[in-house]
Amino acid sequence: MSGTDLPPVEPTLGSVACVIPAKDEVERIAATVDAVRKIAGVDLVVVVDDGSTDGTAEAAERAGATVVRHPRNRGKAAAMETGAAAVAKQDGPQPRHLLFLDADLADSATGAEPLIEPVLAGRADMTIGTLPAQLRPDGSKPGGHGFVVRLARAGIAQATGWSPEQPLSGQRCLTRVAFEAALPLAPGFGVEAALSIDLGRKGFRILEIPIDVRHRPSGKDLHGQLHRARQYLHLRRALSARNAIPSRGPSK
Repeated sequence: MSGTDLPPVEPTLGSVACVIPAKDEVERIAATVDAVRKIAGVDLVVVVDDGSTDGTAEAAERAGATVVRHPRNRGKAAAMETGAAAVAKQDGPQPRHLLFLDADLADSATGAEPLIEPVLAGRADMTIGTLPAQLRPDGSKPGGHGFVVRLARAGIAQATGWSPEQPLSGQRCLTRVAFEAALPLAPGFGVEAALSIDLGRKGFRILEIPIDVRHRPSGKDLHGQLHRARQYLHLRRALSARNAIPSRGPSK
């Protein structure tokens, strides 16, 4: 049975729903959902299966998540919007805050818990997780050269005056009000930088919070290079739409 057919769970005051966009993550999604369900304050986990061709949806459902499916891949931003809409259908008078996490965190997802407290306490409208250095399973560093990160940081700084440490982090917690103020989200991999720009320009309070989570970093192979190329194109499109292309390019 699809998670959208489940009876609504009445949220407690200040409760949090975790939305996890997922594409072909059958090997990790169950562990990620299990870990998220252990986070204090999270009373609903929604996995958006974004056109997977493996058993991601089934594994997430078995782990206890509410699952919403896209028949075809629509990208991360669309999955975030779909997940937030699914949460709203199960909200009562008190809307849940939204915690967005990547699907490949597996057991380490419990480390995202520090993102919640500043939002619950009213000290931040959005928190962004800063991650420790990520290593590949063989101990090597990821294959990126940091150009996309530098471009995102410079674009956000130009637009808002704030230079984040990890501008592309997908681990974020925000109020429903902040999320709706950022709609429609920038498509694809431009979503994170655009969130920071759009909310920063509107005066929402944003905090970076160190968290100890581990995701699967991309490598130096063709797949990794193509991923970074898509990131760059999506990011540049999002920055251009917001008149936030750095005047001197990203700093080194």
